[in-house]
Amino acid sequence: MIRVFVPRDVAAIAAGANRVAEMIGREAAKRGLAIEIVRTGSRGAFFMEPLIEVETPTGRIGYREITPAEVASLFDAGFLVGGDHPSSIGKTEEHPWFAGQTRLTFARCGLVDPLSLDDYAAHGGWKGLARAIRLGATDTLEEVSLSGLRGRGGAGFPTGVKWKAVAHAGAARKYVICNADEGDSGTFADRMIMEGDPFSLIEGMIIAGFAVRASKGYVYSRSEYPHANATFAKAIEIARAAGHLGRDVDGSGFAFDLELRIGAGAYVCGEETALMESLEGKRGIVRAKPPLPALAGLFGAPTVINNLLSLATMPFILAEGAKTYADFGMGRSRGTMPIQIAGNVKNGGLWETAFGVTLGEIVSGVGGGSASGRPVRAAQCGGPLGAYFPTSLFDTPYDYESFAAAGGLIGHGGITVFDDTVDMAEQARFAFEFAAAESCGKCTPCRIGSVRGRELVETILAGRADEATFETLTDLCETMKYGSLCALGGFIPFPVMSSLTHFPEDFRRAAPRRAAE
Repeated sequence: MIRVFVPRDVAAIAAGANRVAEMIGREAAKRGLAIEIVRTGSRGAFFMEPLIEVETPTGRIGYREITPAEVASLFDAGFLVGGDHPSSIGKTEEHPWFAGQTRLTFARCGLVDPLSLDDYAAHGGWKGLARAIRLGATDTLEEVSLSGLRGRGGAGFPTGVKWKAVAHAGAARKYVICNADEGDSGTFADRMIMEGDPFSLIEGMIIAGFAVRASKGYVYSRSEYPHANATFAKAIEIARAAGHLGRDVDGSGFAFDLELRIGAGAYVCGEETALMESLEGKRGIVRAKPPLPALAGLFGAPTVINNLLSLATMPFILAEGAKTYADFGMGRSRGTMPIQIAGNVKNGGLWETAFGVTLGEIVSGVGGGSASGRPVRAAQCGGPLGAYFPTSLFDTPYDYESFAAAGGLIGHGGITVFDDTVDMAEQARFAFEFAAAESCGKCTPCRIGSVRGRELVETILAGRADEATFETLTDLCETMKYGSLCALGGFIPFPVMSSLTHFPEDFRRAAPRRAAE
């Protein structure tokens, strides 16, 4: 039976994928054709959605941006055997946008039925867990360390160091937490995994639990992700019924189970200690450190807390070996990064590649430049708390150290593109406004500083600023950077100061007056 693949990723659904799938089924029935419609995740090319694929003897053939009205013409063109059509992109894997990627974390996303254990196993699923069990906990920890994997949520902390700290902590009860509270604007990688390849996250969390001897895991997701949450909850049920979760994981004698928890959407709960407060049923506010979560985390027990992308990469690392993973990347930035390209960009979506490609290659080459057709002026990297990079810095290699040297951060891998109509002083004002709205209120630099910062930028926007205003703004950013309890307040200086440094003309609304005048 011919298989037709239609994504059920929420981005594709928003573009009409459900209606297209329905019309394909109707048209096949009308013509007396037997087909199987497989609902997959997205391959990440959101500018092509709905991207419909058909399985042929020579490989999958793709058809982009299909509307319900075009379905009949697809059948007329013989798309079930890969026939030519104006929307055809040929073999999907050979299209330049896909062929240029190195997919490790997202190797299965868009290829498999996300809730089929058979599909998952056929594409290499559970091999990483099986090898971890054969190696034992100690050697599994060593594999994670040797891979060079660093946190994919923002800080870039070595994953192996964190896991070893938990493994060596003496406690009867330990936990693994997946931070899937994907709150950064322009990011969607966590959601794509939960919708398109949920078993990879489940397998990664089991590996983490096995390595540190934790018996319980939690996935903390967002209420704004109903499709992802529903898919992942079902995947947990399927994995548990198949023996991959529970008292005896895959007959290994190791007990580990998972639970999905859904937050109320507070941005600050993406910070690990605020997340744990929320998991414990408390208000999501930041904890002071020390103690570190690795020693006293959830319910006071040693806790591994990683971003979803870190955990979803574990199956590849254990299945293929640490060296295979570490061979990708550059310097201390090993492996690949799923980069999420959004904003005013022609080819928006998720593009996974090894560290080392330049920012300009991502924005202009992969992203295709601005959607408006106007010159690109800036790209914000790392979410709403990330720095704005001008085009003069687009030759910066995409890796942790190079970005830090340029005054920026990789963060969760989000890149938001702006053309030459953007007002960078207004973007600085928004950064403070965002922090004021999302602050947990526990520390003074963030709680008060974000409000005062917004007021200062509004003074600048009104053309009433003098040199003292700019000096105060700079001092305020320094105070927030070094005095805030967590990264929400501590990272606000990145978008504000990068805007002021690289785009000073946007802040000079009127001739500055001397403070003494």
